[in-house]
Amino acid sequence: MSRVCEITGKRPITGNKVSHSNRKTKRRFLPNLHKKRFFVPELDKWVTLKVSSTALRTINKHGLYAYIKKMQAKGQALDVKL
Repeated sequence: MSRVCEITGKRPITGNKVSHSNRKTKRRFLPNLHKKRFFVPELDKWVTLKVSSTALRTINKHGLYAYIKKMQAKGQALDVKL
């Protein structure tokens, strides 16, 4: 199970953990993901998605169906099966 947002495509990134003595070791920054069920009234069905918290805020503002259509119009590939 990968740690990737199914809407925005956010994934883990790498960086450095910096100690008090300024030593650097590699670490991963994981996205803030939530598994959430959404009801899509246009399709009259429930969809379960793994989304980031920023995608959740945008979905709450615009609606899931409108947000997915907007992302597809921009040409971004989505893993969503509606």
